Amino acid sequence: MGKIVTLGEIMLRLSTENNNRFIQSSTFRADYGGGEANVAVSLANFGIPTEYVTKLPDNPLTESIFRYLKGNGVETKNIVLGGERLGTYYLEVGTSIRASSVIYDRKHSSFSTLNFRELNLDSIFNNCDILHLSGITPALSESCKILMDLIIKKAKSLGVLISFDFNYRSKLWPIDKASQVLASYLPYIDICFAGSLDAEHIMNLGSNKTLIEYYEEILSKYPNIKYLLSTKRETHSVNENSLTGFIFKDGKLFSSDKYKFQIIDRVGGGDSFAAGALCGIYNNLSPQEIVDFATAASVYKHTVRGDANLVSKQEIEHIIKNGISTVSR
Repeated sequence: MGKIVTLGEIMLRLSTENNNRFIQSSTFRADYGGGEANVAVSLANFGIPTEYVTKLPDNPLTESIFRYLKGNGVETKNIVLGGERLGTYYLEVGTSIRASSVIYDRKHSSFSTLNFRELNLDSIFNNCDILHLSGITPALSESCKILMDLIIKKAKSLGVLISFDFNYRSKLWPIDKASQVLASYLPYIDICFAGSLDAEHIMNLGSNKTLIEYYEEILSKYPNIKYLLSTKRETHSVNENSLTGFIFKDGKLFSSDKYKFQIIDRVGGGDSFAAGALCGIYNNLSPQEIVDFATAASVYKHTVRGDANLVSKQEIEHIIKNGISTVSR
């Protein structure tokens, strides 16, 4: 079996403590995270050969990131060094009726200057089965938008499966521009993480349709897509949600059980779902097994502080088989 490669920006995350607001905070918890990095860490913890590609400044923070990634079993040999700064985001952790809030500080980051020619493509794609990307990357700069277009086409020419998570971020770019760019990737995608809102607003497929109607229409236009996946979240409060996962494969929609759970840290839940799905696809599981594993992985992540899902494949399988227990003996 080959490796799964993810490419994107990793940032320093600074979170308020004890559910404080920004204006109350004199100290912040520091973590590292970013959509594609979170997927890489999850996959490596599932025992899958995983490589992460990004660009980082040559300073002590980068050494800390290398330690974090390598400590979780992620290959880092093709990370590019250069540029001026590490992107940062600030997280005000909400509670009860107060939602969490994010402030980005990532303009002119090292990753936003990454050029396609800086990448060692022979090494990156050597023995690569799947390339995972997200819609965050082209939102960061013109250089990143060009990079995405070129690396998707390069991977496709080599027979690598393209996994793509739409991951629209309204604080990074307007919906009309995002729609134009992200929809252009659809003819190349094999594994697509997109829900009803993506179908309505990014793909412009109209409103008031069921998920299966959206998925059938997407596949009628883009038969190259082998898997369509998404989740449905019900928000009971900031601290308590329910989640159901969905996968559309071979004309049939499969759904997971619905989980109701308390939240320690919501950030990275979608990335954990993507990683769980990729783990199932990599291991040739059935569609039902894929969505069951991916949803349980996402639910588990909500109990883990930080961006990444620090959980093994066996722990997720235990939840699926035995449900939630109070003590593991």
